[in-house]
Amino acid sequence: MKDGFIKVAAVTPKVRVAGVQYNTGEVIRLVKEAAEEGAKIIAFPELVLTGYTCNDLFLQSALLRETRAGLAKVVRFTEGIRALVFVGMPLEVDGKLYNTAAVLSDGKLLGFVPKRAIPNYSEYYEQRYFSPGNEKTVPVMFDGHQVPMGSLQLFECGMTEPGADAIGGMKVACEICEDLWMPDPPSTRLAMAGANVIVNLSASVEVTGKSAYRRDLVRMTSGRLVAAYLYASAGEGESSQDLVFSGQRLIAENGSMLADSGRFTTGITYAQIDIDRLQAERRRITTFACRRDEDVTCTRFDLDVEETRLERKFDPKPFVPSSEEHRASRCEEIFQIQALGLKKRLEHIGAKSAVIGISGGLDSTLALLVCVRAFDMLSLDPAGIHAITMPAFGTTDRTYRNAVAMSKALGCSLQEINIKKAVMQHFADIGHDPSVTDVTYENAQARERTQVLMDLANQTGGIVIGTGDLSELALGWATYNGDHMSMYAVNSSVPKTLVRHLVHYYAQNLCTEDLRHVLEDVLDTPVSPELLPPQDGQIAQKTEDLVGPYELHDFFLYYVLRFGFAPSKVYRIAKRAFEGRFDDGTILKWLRKFYWRFFSQQYKRSCVPDGPKVGTVAVSPRGDLRMPSDACVALWQKDLDRLGEC
Repeated sequence: MKDGFIKVAAVTPKVRVAGVQYNTGEVIRLVKEAAEEGAKIIAFPELVLTGYTCNDLFLQSALLRETRAGLAKVVRFTEGIRALVFVGMPLEVDGKLYNTAAVLSDGKLLGFVPKRAIPNYSEYYEQRYFSPGNEKTVPVMFDGHQVPMGSLQLFECGMTEPGADAIGGMKVACEICEDLWMPDPPSTRLAMAGANVIVNLSASVEVTGKSAYRRDLVRMTSGRLVAAYLYASAGEGESSQDLVFSGQRLIAENGSMLADSGRFTTGITYAQIDIDRLQAERRRITTFACRRDEDVTCTRFDLDVEETRLERKFDPKPFVPSSEEHRASRCEEIFQIQALGLKKRLEHIGAKSAVIGISGGLDSTLALLVCVRAFDMLSLDPAGIHAITMPAFGTTDRTYRNAVAMSKALGCSLQEINIKKAVMQHFADIGHDPSVTDVTYENAQARERTQVLMDLANQTGGIVIGTGDLSELALGWATYNGDHMSMYAVNSSVPKTLVRHLVHYYAQNLCTEDLRHVLEDVLDTPVSPELLPPQDGQIAQKTEDLVGPYELHDFFLYYVLRFGFAPSKVYRIAKRAFEGRFDDGTILKWLRKFYWRFFSQQYKRSCVPDGPKVGTVAVSPRGDLRMPSDACVALWQKDLDRLGEC
């Protein structure tokens, strides 16, 4: 439960229709199994104690009495089990029969949640037996105790250790099968009242095409409600007189499917949900506002504070789709967004030319490809793109050749301006010894290049296209008023790991054979600003040796900005994501570097040029990151220091 992670289980036992004693035994067996595996929320299907397909047998007193006895047995069994368990059963109250979920924990029956939407169409004829449940919670008697019953109930997690709040924000609600398919399901109101985990006890009939719709419905409901959604359907053992039941178990979180059992299976499906992530998302989305609802009642249950073994997987490249198919479509979409942003800017100012500095590196390559597409959208001659290569003290033959070759292959106007003489004059003017290759030596080159580009833009009636990417902005890896500045920055919200995939996508799908070879060599070239003299003709200054692997920094960036996770949680999930690739000490070293640079370099991000946003993480001071340039990093550093003591 540390860091908001909690294991949940959706369960489909093999039942016997009207075999309450057998079904009760299976529920107990599976509760025990799930609890031993660490599950803290355990959901069974609709009417699991009797079977969903009892039909007119639901009207038999003997069945209803046996079901009550079965539930009482399950309640007693859960004593000592710190988990929230949902069990489906019919319940008679004041001469009416209700389709309910019994909610229990640690030997206590916490409540009954009745089904609201009682279907009476096609294969479902529940109105013959069941009445719709009331929203308002009322007390009912069960086994000599008063128990709340109503469809608008929340079950709130408390912690047994004073001051512990690892999952203190978890609030669980329940709806039953058809409730989800309503135009206005109970889960909507319950989520607005604070529920961040929704449990659905279901008995879903399987017909052709329904499985995909069901999966999408559960997934999108979790996204719409910014919640986790735990769905357990009846399956094998139900009467097959006319129907077959899916047995499908689904666990979704905020629009993502964490687990899917598939159809026609029995057993337990597990997943780890992240309450902390859900709460962070709700904080971020200001249109999602929980509100007090007088009709919603809340019952507390307790969980023990314990270390949760992290089983959930984390993609080490969160900005890059994992599947090849999705990656290609995502890359095309991003190219379009970048090019459309630039197209609008060129149209607005009436510019028919663009100036871009070409280094032969990844970032300037992507920016050039975007320029070419924007010009194509505007039906402009690509010769209006002025690709400027500006060799200096660190330029290698490899990057120079690639810059020249790609500019020519794309039909751009290529111009070479060697800046060595101008920089040497500048060193003389300010009294800097050129043999001292310090930050002044490096930044003088970057600023000279920017001055050349700006003046050429004036000369050609165009604008300077910025090449710097999101990762560089996050780390402040840019020369202030050097490569930091442009007139429109097309890569400003594209992280370095994604830049690589965009160039690769273009090379594989959108260019000639000659250009493909050039782009592949660019992809194979170490990332470098090339501001220090080469060694034996090779790049001497490798960025990732200085600031750390971009693969790690992009991972940190995603979870720090997208969800606001604390350093300790970012470190924990990074260890899981990069297991076998980076050791713990390496991850912690560069995480410290990330936070130090992120806070100290905000002043550079406070005045970045315009550029199109392409994803959910960006650092524009006009919209996505409004952060003081002099904010104190001490609080985050304190959390990192505790990690170093472990």
